[in-house]
Amino acid sequence: MIDQDGFRPNVGIIIHNDAGRVLWARRIGQDAWQFPQGGIKAHESPVDALYRELQEELGLSPIHVELIGQTRDWLRYRLPRRYIRRRPGTVCIGQKQRWFLLRLLGDEDDVQVDASERPEFDHWKWVNYWHPTREVVFFKRGVYRRALKELAPLLYRRLAYD
Repeated sequence: MIDQDGFRPNVGIIIHNDAGRVLWARRIGQDAWQFPQGGIKAHESPVDALYRELQEELGLSPIHVELIGQTRDWLRYRLPRRYIRRRPGTVCIGQKQRWFLLRLLGDEDDVQVDASERPEFDHWKWVNYWHPTREVVFFKRGVYRRALKELAPLLYRRLAYD
């Protein structure tokens, strides 16, 4: 599903632990790290897509996480020309994302990157909250900065009261 401007609707997932570190996942067979993310299907709300992607990519269900918040608006990024997907009748020039901040309630052992038939990740680790803004592929850095900046007060307020 691509909108009239050429952007594919997508969810981005930031999961934190009680120390305020975030889950950072490595794409299978690559030295490329990112937050879990995935497309929103035509019949889904962003929240429905969040929980489906959470299960598919990390093997986590809603009982394993607490939804802390989400970005107010869609955050967009454009793909470099070489990654633009052209299909009959549509051109995908980038993604528009709704980002979610979640707290892991379950154990770290509950995270299973090989939970689906076609895993997207082969490893994950906890990293400093701002680490992803320096390490993600260059064309996603602006969206990562905006999402993390908007959601940071929710995390830091929570950590101050726990």
